[in-house]
Amino acid sequence: MRNSAIIAPMIELLRTEPAAFITVATIFGLMFGSFLNVVIHRLPLMMEREWKAQCAELNAAEPAALPAYNLVVPRSACPACGHQITALENIPVISYLFLGGKCAGCKTHISPRYPLVEALTGALAGCIAWKFGFGLSAFAALFFVTCLVALTFIDFDTQLLPDDITLPLLWAGLLFNLVDGFTDPRSALIGAMAGYLALWSVYWLFKLVTGKDGMGYGDFKLLAAIGAWFGWTLLPAVILLSSVAGSVVGIALIVLAKHGRSVPIPFGPYLALGGIAALFWGPQLAQLYLGG
Repeated sequence: MRNSAIIAPMIELLRTEPAAFITVATIFGLMFGSFLNVVIHRLPLMMEREWKAQCAELNAAEPAALPAYNLVVPRSACPACGHQITALENIPVISYLFLGGKCAGCKTHISPRYPLVEALTGALAGCIAWKFGFGLSAFAALFFVTCLVALTFIDFDTQLLPDDITLPLLWAGLLFNLVDGFTDPRSALIGAMAGYLALWSVYWLFKLVTGKDGMGYGDFKLLAAIGAWFGWTLLPAVILLSSVAGSVVGIALIVLAKHGRSVPIPFGPYLALGGIAALFWGPQLAQLYLGG
């Protein structure tokens, strides 16, 4: 009874006071951004371990005995000196600034990307709270955005879009649109199928013409997930925005950063950018070419 007497007024406050909900959402976004840094770093390593174990099994070899390694174990530590990160050293953004961007143990520089991911997730969470208000749509949008942030940075690092994120994101979009989502269930289902087939077709056309792989299967699944969340009508806008952003960045990298033409550029981050645009400005984007 005591817990319910505390929780009910808090929920009512978040529901009726937009500023309170925006503040709380931003704080939780910062905290979840800290966890996303763990996911971004560890999930590809966990996948690599799994692949090696599967290869050993196929070769009838005994998999190497390795210590536990997942999103919880072991505790976060400095990769240079092994100093375990304390709670005070793990406060989003603030700890990085307080430590001067250096490890408390060995003073090795910490990548500024860690606070960037935290700040980006917090800012997106605050914007979602402002746009949707307290309710199911806001919490669904927060899940959607955090998945995209994780996929973006994993793709930048490894050129992988893990099924462990893309497939739950796809199914969550279909499920959400069965309730009271961003589009109707029929449009969501068609969007998932059309999103996958659109990039699948581009992939095979490019391969037939050039004999090379133009993108990975993870890109198909990510666009399918975006289609599942927002329906088929927004796919043209997402594809166009992603392609334009990818082309501009790709050209800039080649011209300014001497990025080799043969070095692949991940497409997932630009699909994620298109997905975020669909979340915040979906109806306006669709109106540009559908009218009405």
